[in-house]
Formats: sequence, C-alpha cells, structure tokens
Amino acid sequence: MRTWWPLVAICLGTFMLLLDVTIVTVALPAMAADLGTTLADLQWVVDVYALALAALLLGVGSRADRIGRRKVYLAGLIVFTAASVACAVAPNAGVLIGARAVQGVGAAGMFGTTIALLGTHYGGRQRGVAFAVWGATNSVAAAAGPMVGGLLTQYLDWRWIFFVNLPVCLVAVVLTLRSVREVKGGGPQRADVLGVVTFTVASGALTFGLIRAHSDGWTAPLTLGLFATAAVALALFVVVETRHEQPVLDLSLFRRPSFTGIMVSALFLQGAAFASLLFASLWMQSVLGYEPVEAGLYILPMCAASFLVSALAGRFGPWSPRVSIGGGLALIALGSAMQATLDASSTGGGIVAGLVVSGLGVGLVTPSLAAAALGTVPPERGGMVGGAVNTFRQLGFALGIAVFGLIFQSRIESVLRADGGVPDPHGTAAALSGGQARSIVAGWPEGERAEMAHLVREAFASGLNAVLVVAAALGAVGSLLVLATVRVPAGGAERRQPEAGVSPHGQETPADAAL
Repeated sequence: MRTWWPLVAICLGTFMLLLDVTIVTVALPAMAADLGTTLADLQWVVDVYALALAALLLGVGSRADRIGRRKVYLAGLIVFTAASVACAVAPNAGVLIGARAVQGVGAAGMFGTTIALLGTHYGGRQRGVAFAVWGATNSVAAAAGPMVGGLLTQYLDWRWIFFVNLPVCLVAVVLTLRSVREVKGGGPQRADVLGVVTFTVASGALTFGLIRAHSDGWTAPLTLGLFATAAVALALFVVVETRHEQPVLDLSLFRRPSFTGIMVSALFLQGAAFASLLFASLWMQSVLGYEPVEAGLYILPMCAASFLVSALAGRFGPWSPRVSIGGGLALIALGSAMQATLDASSTGGGIVAGLVVSGLGVGLVTPSLAAAALGTVPPERGGMVGGAVNTFRQLGFALGIAVFGLIFQSRIESVLRADGGVPDPHGTAAALSGGQARSIVAGWPEGERAEMAHLVREAFASGLNAVLVVAAALGAVGSLLVLATVRVPAGGAERRQPEAGVSPHGQETPADAAL
C-alpha cells in the first residue's frame, strides 16, 4: 500500500482543484441572490478560475522542473486552501471573483506538476494503473462538481462549496509531505516571465472579448479593443517563445504531429464535454424550476460512466491513444448530439442518455491524454508537457463557456425575434441567459404568462440545442484529428523518425538541451 500513497496524495489535490472548476455551476443563482448581483456577472466566478489555471500552467510546469515538483505542488495546495477560505467568506462579488483568481493560481501549482510527479514515481504497468486512477479522478471530479455543488448549496449554503476544500486539502498536504519525494528535471535556469505574461494577456483578453461580444456587440470599441489586445499578445508570445533560450512552451514541439494532435484534443475535450454543463444547469434551474440537487442528479450518470470507463482502462489497458483518445472524443460528440433534441416540453431526463455516452468518452480520453503527452517528449521535459496539456484543457473550458454563451444568447434572441411578440428580444435574451426566466415570465400580464412561459422554454431549449451541436462538432473534429496525427503506441514513446534535437531513443541531444 505504501507504493500508492503518492498517488493518493496527488489524486486528492487533483480532485479538489478540478471539482472547483464545475462545482459552482449550480450554485450561481444562490450566489447572485445572496451577494446582490446578476448571474451573468457571476459567470466570471467560473471563468476567472479556469483562466488563471490555464494561463499559469505553462510557467508552473517548466519552473517546477528546475526548483522541484513536490515543492511547487505543496505551495499550490497551500495557496489553493487559503483562497478557498477567502471565497467562502467573501462579502461581495468582487472579493469572490478575486479570491477565485488566487484559487486558480494555487490550482495551477498543483495541476502543473501532477503528470510529471506521477511519471517519475511510477513506471511500467504501475504507471498505467496510476494514470488510469488519476484519469478516473479527473473524470469524476469534473462531472461530479454540479452534484456536489447542488447538495452543499441546497442543504447547507453555497459558501460550503469552498469550505469543503479545507479538510481534504489538509489531508493532501500531510500525505504529500510524508510520501511524495522531491523530483527535479532539466527545467529552465532563467524564467520565461514574458512568455507567461503574454500568454495570460492573450487568453484573458480573448475570453473577455467573446463574453462582451454578445452583450456590447462585435463592433463595440471595448470588444474590438479586447480582440486586438489578444492578437497582439499572442503574436508577442510566439516571438518570445521562439527567441527565448528556455521557453515555457517549446513551439518546435508542434512540428511533431502527435504532440499537436494531443494538445488540440485536450483543448476540444474540456470544451465539448464540460462547458455546456453550465447552460444545462441554468436551463434546469431557471426554466424547469429544479432545485440544485435535482439538477445535479441529472448530471450524475455522466460522472458514474466516466469513472467506470477510467477504472476499466486501468484494469485492461493500456490502450492505443488513437483508439482511446480518438474513440473517446467520438463518443463525446455522439453524446452531445444525442442531447441536442430538446423542445419546449423536454425535461432534465432528455439529456441523461447523451450525458452517459459523453461520460463514457471522457473516461476513455482523460487517462490516455496525460500518458500519451509524456510519450511525445524526453522524460526531462515532463513538467513542461504536463503543464501544456493541462493548460490546453482548462483553456478549452474557459473559451468554451465564452463561445457557448455567445451562441446560447444569440439563438435565444433569434427565437424571440421570430415569434414577434417580445418588444426587446436582445434585452430579454440577455436576461434569460442571466438566469432571470422566472422574473421575465412573472412580469407579463397574467393572461399572457402561459404563452410567455412556453416561449421561454422553447427559446431556452433551442439555445441549449445550438450549444450542444457545436460541442458535438468539436468532439468530432477532435476525434478525426487524433486519428490522423497521433502515433504514440500504448505505454510507449512516440514512433517518429529522428529529428533535429532528438535522438532515436528519445533523449535530448545538445541541440535539444539548448531549447
């Protein structure tokens, strides 16, 4: 059993940080009511955490290779725990959003080192088992977030979704100190601060621009300014990374088709599988009138399916990444398409079968993604690659929420305009997207409320269908891309011809070491 204590310590931290990505989705209406703000504004409670996590993972992974992965993991745990307490006692929305950003910083310290720590603590078949368990933890945490959040919000208070982190993280700290050994690799001597900053600005400005586009308009000065900032920052990031001696992300790795395919599949995985859950939860609570626990229960089968498949992957794997990642993304696409059949008479039960199929796909992809990513580079670059794959995952979630929010509101507005009975389709669509369906219906004359309620249900269902269709397309494209590019065998290194900087045995040559 002593062999597996490091895995337990790493999985505990991973579970909490990923749980907190989605745990707030069903609690947002309660937060908005308690803090006296709008639900639309509090969507930043979801996105700022994912953005902070995604933006810092690249720098954390590469620096951890140099200063020590255990040290960085522990520091992340402590920051995450302290920020969770700050979130729980936040007196207003501004403090809550700020504390969530700090929580994301701590989460980056944890998540940016987990893959590399597992890769150095376990080898052979044990590594396959470790990544399967870690993958199951990933799948369950992300899918279980709405259920856990619903239980805590309905029977205690929304603040308990953050208080619950405290005891679990303290146990993780103790286990890490006692069982996880320090590991250092060949990380950079000089930190690539400018690379981290430009990537953070680019991802943040792009996400904020997409969020503002559907409220201010695509041609509004703020929207255009944010997109321009994102473009300039991204260009600067590319320049910095190609010139820095030890970049946070070695862009030359994207010349390897397998590496590129895995990064893109990580981006599409999180967006296709989980970003739509925010809108499904909003539909069930705001329109169908479900309590938080009831809404979470409809999402629970996805959690069970992903856990089952991840567990089986550990028992019968390892499987070829082309099969597991490509097949998993195809299942996510199928599951999203199965859900996209809602209408005004639909209930939460209409999405359960599709969520189960998506959960099966998530369970296939998650454990294989990390192991396959490590198989594309030499071991001493494990921290950087682990940070990169997790960065793309969380960036996919943050961008998915922003893009899906734009699609969701635009589709609702289109349905309201087509009906012709709503005087301000844009304003009403924005209010409905912000979770104000009941107040909108209540504001209509009594004799017209039933008709308006039907229209709201129809518009919401149509908006959610549009989101799910796009999610299905992301999954399908990701699946085809993996099948076409990934050449990493089960449990092995990438099959590739020797190239500049890499020896046939996957070890760094002097040219590679200089990158």
